[in-house]
Amino acid sequence: MPRRRTTSSSSSTGSTGSSPAPRNRTPQPVRVRRRSFGDFVKAFLAFAVLLVLVVGVPLALAVTAGWPLPDGMPGLDWLQREITVSTFLHILTVVVWFAWAQFTACVLVEVKAALSGVGVPGRVPGSGPSQLLARQLVAALLLVGATAASLTPGLSQLGQSLEGNQQPSVAAAQQTPGLFAQQQEQAASTANALAEQAGQAAARADSGSAAHGDTKYYRIQPPEGRHHDSLWEIADRHLGDGRRYKEIFELNKDRVQPDGSKLSEASLIRPGWIMEMPGDARGGELVELPDEAPSVSEQVQQQISDYAQTGDQAQGSGGSGAGSGGGAQGAGDAQVSLPEQRPAPGPANPVTPAAPAPSTGQEHAATPAEAGRSFGLPEALLAAPLLAAGLLGALGRRRRQALWQSALGSVGGRRGMEPPTPTGDAQDAQDALLVGADPEGVRLLDRSLRGLAAALAAESRPLPVVYAAWMSSNGDLHLQLAQPAGKPPTPWQLGQDQTFWMLARADAEGYEDADTAAPYPGLVSLGTMDDSRLLLNLEAVPGLVSLSGTEADRAAVFASVAAELATNGWSDRMTITLVGFGDDLTPLAPNRIRHLDGFEDLFETMSAETRQRRGALGAAGHDSVLTGRTGPAQHTRWAPHLVLLAAQPSDEDALRLAELAADASRLGIGYLVGTEGTDLPGAAWEMEITGEGRLLAPLLGLELEAQLLPAAQQRAVVELFTDADPGRGPGGPANTPPFLVDVSEQGRPAVYARLVGSYEIIGLDAPDGDRSAQLHEALALLLLHREGVHPRVLASALWPRGATEDVRDALLERLRAWLGTDPDGTPRLGTDAGGRLTLAKSVVSDLDVLRSLYYEATQGRGVDSRQVRGRLLTDALVLVRGPLLADRPEGRYRWLTHEIIDAQLPLLVADTGLALSEFHLERNRAEKAIEALNAALRTAPADERLWHELLRATHATDDTGRLHALAADLIGRSGARGLPPRTEALLDELLPTWRDGVAAAG
Repeated sequence: MPRRRTTSSSSSTGSTGSSPAPRNRTPQPVRVRRRSFGDFVKAFLAFAVLLVLVVGVPLALAVTAGWPLPDGMPGLDWLQREITVSTFLHILTVVVWFAWAQFTACVLVEVKAALSGVGVPGRVPGSGPSQLLARQLVAALLLVGATAASLTPGLSQLGQSLEGNQQPSVAAAQQTPGLFAQQQEQAASTANALAEQAGQAAARADSGSAAHGDTKYYRIQPPEGRHHDSLWEIADRHLGDGRRYKEIFELNKDRVQPDGSKLSEASLIRPGWIMEMPGDARGGELVELPDEAPSVSEQVQQQISDYAQTGDQAQGSGGSGAGSGGGAQGAGDAQVSLPEQRPAPGPANPVTPAAPAPSTGQEHAATPAEAGRSFGLPEALLAAPLLAAGLLGALGRRRRQALWQSALGSVGGRRGMEPPTPTGDAQDAQDALLVGADPEGVRLLDRSLRGLAAALAAESRPLPVVYAAWMSSNGDLHLQLAQPAGKPPTPWQLGQDQTFWMLARADAEGYEDADTAAPYPGLVSLGTMDDSRLLLNLEAVPGLVSLSGTEADRAAVFASVAAELATNGWSDRMTITLVGFGDDLTPLAPNRIRHLDGFEDLFETMSAETRQRRGALGAAGHDSVLTGRTGPAQHTRWAPHLVLLAAQPSDEDALRLAELAADASRLGIGYLVGTEGTDLPGAAWEMEITGEGRLLAPLLGLELEAQLLPAAQQRAVVELFTDADPGRGPGGPANTPPFLVDVSEQGRPAVYARLVGSYEIIGLDAPDGDRSAQLHEALALLLLHREGVHPRVLASALWPRGATEDVRDALLERLRAWLGTDPDGTPRLGTDAGGRLTLAKSVVSDLDVLRSLYYEATQGRGVDSRQVRGRLLTDALVLVRGPLLADRPEGRYRWLTHEIIDAQLPLLVADTGLALSEFHLERNRAEKAIEALNAALRTAPADERLWHELLRATHATDDTGRLHALAADLIGRSGARGLPPRTEALLDELLPTWRDGVAAAG
């Protein structure tokens, strides 16, 4: 954003109470300029041009070419006439008539907007250049004869380059939502005219300030370049502290302005509005009335006089209200512009508003100290629930992919079904992800946004431009729109003003999955403010977003943004281009992230893509990528491209970036640029990250607890993904389970838990009824993680909404007492050197036995003894009684969604069935092989390998009818997708006539 360099025209006294200026640039008063002879010449020329184009052109056409409409009804013989030069000229004449009609409509629209003084002129379809010309001519004509009051925001839009590119942008705001609603518009072509408005920014008021003299008034300045006035800047210039904007807001809230509207949000102010100022305000733009009344026009005097009379009705005495800074500040505190909060239904986790867990009467939300600083887990990941959920989900998918890829290899030679157990920082990072993740919040956010897009598409309405989303502490979702977009579709509601759409959590839970494109995939978390989480829509920014601060602090913000964009659950496809990143983040999402070496590569790549997207939008007839995400064109998806530049650009590169990003928001391209200073050209939004982890943007009214991913946690997270990469080679002994059980008669355990199927425990007395469910769930979690479970992970699993340390410790004591001790006095629930909870070897589950039996049969004693191998595999398959924890209570065991045991168990059962089938087929016992395969299919019905072996075993029985029946069963299971190619090839080999049966059945 260009820095303003105008100076005050009549400053008599400086601002009181000097304070350091905010890092964001603060505009100065524009220079007062009276109308010159050149202005009258421009107005006369504009009038002449309008007269010629609006009146002269139709007269000339009527005289020379005649009226364009035909005299009678056209006949079919018209289509058979020869196309002559005269016919061609007549067609051109009709085209000129249409062009004149379009231009005349543009003139009428612009004149109406200019004279009414409210709002932005409407767009005439398909008339970008015509409307731009009409706008400039009307402005030049009206600026001479109009006063500052008549030049309302409708004319502040002059200078827009093209129709469709008029993207609203953000003005300065106060705190949180409300910050983006003020639109930024370029006004370079009418800078002189807008300076005329600023020159008339004087005020008149009644005397009455007992503490500081006469009441003072300020007139909101028109935009200069791309910069809009804001209450923060006004307070900073005239009160010495931008944070005193609340005093100005309280003095003027709900008072009728000259254009008939009212101030309802501190961020929603318009040029030409009048603001009563506190009594201690100072500065050259302020006028103390009545002494300086003659310096302003009579119309402005009358407007201020009328406005002053509304003060007593709306606010009481303006002087008394402004006389005490403390009193006004206190009143402003009640008007914080956060989304309107509804009472939370129950205790909330301070880290994340997760799904409710069954209440036990003793748990409640943990304090921040307990939640963030216990046991040494990384605080950055604990405080980032959406980022943690995305990383955890992506990590689970990566590990499942590795499992399935390894399953395609030979049984004994593949890498194995157990993902590597992380250690050190990677283990702490994984535990922090498990504790901090809010998958339910991600699910609700995704369904809510897609449901909104589907509802708007059903009503044939376009998606509104969304600058930000706020996730409140009670689970409500608030969307901050760039501009009012009418009434939202049900169940969405209007929020605190026309630029807020709100969805209650209870309504969001009623949404089902919608088959529509993700409408706002560029939303990314920046931090929290008053327990509300801000997600900024990077692809909607009308220009660049700059981030200043130290290199290390900036890198932590960039890494957090990149990681969440790469793994979030509310997007379909996107491209993330990283420039200047020290560490490679590609392992997080190889299909999304790409690194570029430098700015030249970036300019070459993005210039080509910008041209391509602009051409594609034009060819599709869309104004922006949002149009392509709903309705009949949604199949195009219009995926965003987000560019993160951590490297400091040179002055020349910064200018090229600003030019490249001028039209980016319309094209679905966003830019976040790191900079050491605050003078980045083209920066629409400027932010600063402090060493204390605060994200500041004074002109936007933002002061957030920033979401960060420091270098150490970044490396640990990347290590988790790298170790889970299915393309890596074996990292240790193949298929070795984490815990081997003595499967001999001498290895009988003291406590035996059956998890595969219904949950049963042998060797322990039933616990008390009130705590039985929690104790069983805690034991199941420990049994599935023999490497150890962090106490915070255990507490997060049992109490997703949070629990205090004493509640957690009380449960652990009950669990220790329930499990008891071994004969040698060793507790069966212990703690390792890292503080993690571990079970003694005498506590065993059937899953441990199943893994150990399969390992012994394929890599242990069964390798050298066929008889032993057959017995071990048979015993293993007998243990399979159904899915894991088949009868678990509803509402519990939600942590299983983070586990990959649901993929491991079917693979383990399938491998056991395949190995046992091979064992029987070696001795031509086809029926035994079929029995083993059918037993495995009951747990792993989707495993294609089992069906192939079943076909081969059935073929070995020489029963063609039975093979035909199996083929028909397979075809019926395949549905509309049909059989997989490998299955078809096997049927062609074993049963060449199977297609005839399909044709007969069809």
